[in-house]
Amino acid sequence: MSGYTRYNDGELRLKKSLGQHFLHDEQVCRKIVEHLSHKPGMRLLEVGPGGGAITKYLLQWSDIDYKAIEIDEEKVVYLNKQYPEIQGKIIMQDILKADKPFEGDFAVIGNFPYNISSLILFKILEWEPEVTEVIGMFQKEVAQRIASGPGSKVYGILSVLMQAFFKVEYLFDVNENCFTPPPKVTSGVLRFTNLHNPFGITDKRRFIILVKAAFNQRRKTLRNALKATLPAAALTGPMMEKRAEQLSVADFVELLKSDQSQ
Repeated sequence: MSGYTRYNDGELRLKKSLGQHFLHDEQVCRKIVEHLSHKPGMRLLEVGPGGGAITKYLLQWSDIDYKAIEIDEEKVVYLNKQYPEIQGKIIMQDILKADKPFEGDFAVIGNFPYNISSLILFKILEWEPEVTEVIGMFQKEVAQRIASGPGSKVYGILSVLMQAFFKVEYLFDVNENCFTPPPKVTSGVLRFTNLHNPFGITDKRRFIILVKAAFNQRRKTLRNALKATLPAAALTGPMMEKRAEQLSVADFVELLKSDQSQ
C-alpha cells in the first residue's frame, strides 16, 4: 500500500490508505483512558491500537481481560515487540468483519479510523446487547452529528440509532497537532453508555431500515420519504407531515411500532 510515513524510531510506518494518524500527545492519551469506566474483571476491546498510544496505558490494568483488534500486520508485529504483555491478545482482522470478541459483556475503546468510524458504530450496534460502554475518537464533525438532537441540521441516522440504545456524551475536542501527521480536521471524543434498550426495540434491523429511509430523503416529508418502506395505513397522521430531522428517537420508535402493528 502507498502512503507510508516514518514514525518515531523508524520501526513503525503510517499507512494513509488505512486512515492512520498516530496520537502522540500523552496528556490526551491519558485523558481518553481515564474516561473509561475501569472495573476489575471487565472485558475490554481496543479497536485499532496502531502504535500503542493508549494501548500502553490499558495494558497497565492487569485486572482486566484485554483484547485488541488490528488489521495491519506491520502494527501487530510492532506492538508484540514493543509491548510483550500484549502477545496473544491481538486479533489481526478487519473490525467490520470480526466476530464478537468476548462471551458476555465488554467495553470498547479506540481512536477510530475516520474513514470507517461510522461503520464501526454499526458494528457496535450489532454487538449492542453485550457492549456496556464505548469511548471513541472521531472526526469532530462526525462526533457532533452523533451527539446532536432533533431539530439540528446535523441530526441524522447515527444520532437516532446510537441514542436509541446508548447515552451519548461529547467529552472533549482533540487538536490536530496532537497527531502525527496532523489530520486536516479537529477530532472529538465521545462516550456511549448502554441504556439497555430503553425503548423496547424488538426488531433492530427493521428500525435501522426505517431510520435510514427517513433520512435518505431528509428534505421530504415522512409521508413521501417512507412510502416505499411503510404500509399505506402507517403513513397517516400529523407526524407524517414532518421531516426526519424533526423527530425524536421516541418518535422513530413510535413509527416502528405502528409499522409492526399493521
